[in-house]
Order: sequence, then C-alpha cells, then structure tokens
Amino acid sequence: MPWTEVAVDRAIKRLSSADKNAGGRVLSYREALREALHQALKRDPRVFIMGEGVDDPLGIFGSTVGLHREFPGGRVFDTPIAENGLTGFAVGAALAGMRPVLVHMRMDFLPLSFDQIINHASKLCYMSGGRVHVPLVIRAIIGRGWGSAAQHSQSLQALFMHMPGIKVVVPSSAYDAKGLLLSSIADDNPVIVIEHRWLYDIKGGVPAKEYIIPIGKGVIRRPGRSATVLAVSLMVSEAMEAAKKLKEDGIDVEIIDPRSLVPFDWEIVVDSVKKTGRLVIADLGWRSGGAAEIILGRIHNKIRGYLKADVQIVALPDTPTPSCQRLERAFYRGSEDIVKAVKKTYGLHKR
Repeated sequence: MPWTEVAVDRAIKRLSSADKNAGGRVLSYREALREALHQALKRDPRVFIMGEGVDDPLGIFGSTVGLHREFPGGRVFDTPIAENGLTGFAVGAALAGMRPVLVHMRMDFLPLSFDQIINHASKLCYMSGGRVHVPLVIRAIIGRGWGSAAQHSQSLQALFMHMPGIKVVVPSSAYDAKGLLLSSIADDNPVIVIEHRWLYDIKGGVPAKEYIIPIGKGVIRRPGRSATVLAVSLMVSEAMEAAKKLKEDGIDVEIIDPRSLVPFDWEIVVDSVKKTGRLVIADLGWRSGGAAEIILGRIHNKIRGYLKADVQIVALPDTPTPSCQRLERAFYRGSEDIVKAVKKTYGLHKR
C-alpha cells in the first residue's frame, strides 16, 4: 500500500493504542521524549542537550520545546552545522564526566561523525580496560516526508549494528520512547536512539514517574501461533495492520518488537519461532547488509530446526531512495508486503 497522509494517520492510530493502559495517563511520543529529557536534566546536573534546532520554537519535532528556558546556563543549546566536530565535543564532554545528549535531525548526516563514533566513542572503554567510559546519547531521527529522496530519508541502523561498543535502540511506542531514552542517558557508554519521525504523534500510556526499560529486552506486541513477524520501529504498525488482514485468512500472527537492535533479545524470537515455525523480518532499511539480514544471519542457526518454511525479509530494494511520488510507492514497504511475505511462508503467494 503506498504511503499517503491517510496511511500516516492510520499508522498513528494503530500504534497509539499499544500502551494505552500503562500508567493511566496518555502522552504523545514527542511528549514522552520531552518528559524523559526534562526528568534527566532535573535529576542530574551532568546531563546537557546539544544539537541543531534544540532551542528553536519547534524544538526537534516538539521533543525539546522550552527546555532551554527551563534549564538555562548552557544546559540546552543550539549548534552549528559541523557534525564531526560537535560529536568530538560531545565525546570529550562525556570523557570529562558529563552526560551529553546529541540530537541529529537527520540520520543521513551521522556518517560525517563516523570518525568520532567509530574510532573514539565506541572504542575507548575497551581500549582503556574499562577505566574510561563515554556516557553519550545520540538521538538520530529517521523517516521521510514526500520527496525526501536519497539524502534526507535514510535508515542507517545497520551501519551502527556493525560497530562493537555502541548500543542501538529503536522505540516504537510513547511508553518505550521515555523508558528507553532514560535508560540510554543512564548508560555509561554510547547509545544511539533511533526515532522515526512518523511516530511523534502516536499516543500511549506513559507513567509520570521516571522509569527505565532494560536495553536489549524485546516485547511481544501481539501474541499469535501461526507465524512470527519481527518488526522494527514504524514497521510494528505495519505488522499490526497486516495481522488484521491475515486473520481473515485464518493466519494468527505473533508480532515481536525488539525495541533494541544492539544488544538484541534473541531468546524472545527463538521462543516465538519454536511455537510458530515461520518468521518474517520487517525493517525500514535496505535489504543487502541491512538490519534484517544481520538479524537473520545471527539467528538462523538457532531457529533452523524449528522452521517450516524459509525466513522472509521485508526491506527496501537496493537502490537510492527516489523523490518521485510514483517511484516512492514502489520503493517503500508496508503492511501489504508483510501480508505477502507471511503468505509466502505458507506457499500461498508467489512474488
């Protein structure tokens, strides 16, 4: 199904109910992120936030609005467009005992910071024998509008899954957005928090108190017995929609949200596949060398004895992202692709 404004609205409604009973109060994803940052800033004077636009009226899609006024004195500040230098500044601050949160409005430009992330932030704890820590959080925002094209819409999570020393989290609900961000800020080494910008309007139950979600612990979003769908970030919404359609055909899908790509909750996936015998992995990035293939490569030996069919991957075709709306419809993946992949494990659909 092509992405349209209607599709976005439907995705928001589907994910908004995911944690509606948690805590008895409702916040949007953006509000949950802001509350986490507010509580972290208030609790720990070592926490500060930096990034392009963190103090402007829009405040990173609403996630940092007003924080620079509530926490003056350089605790929340705008930065120039100098990604590598600023990441180095953040790494240095972390080494000096601070706990910086560096915000990237577009993940596409994180490669400009690769030297600081790959050769410094991710390695220093190991190279020092654990004597040095780098408590740095990088918020990296992914997702597209319409016509965002090849340089402003990339989901590069697989690149960071390849780097030892970095944790990678992908919250898909408002509840997880707050809990995982607080966990990331509390962590003593680098964490990249990947947020899909189509998630900012979803709503769910979010407790007012501080809480953390262990990094590396997945969750079953929908129990089922016929097939397992492992869905990353926004693809959780698409999997939930696919489950409704598959139920009409008598296929009861179990949906797993890993919440964290590094470390990864292998056990929850293995236990599910033991029960269902079928696995579909749905990711937001490209297929070749992407997160889905990395996960499959790591898990296949653990599950192959339980599989009733080949594992299917739903991911982007191996081309740069187009800007033309017609090509976008062919390029992006959604619930219909998940339906086809699940049916293929039953021999019911031929691509």
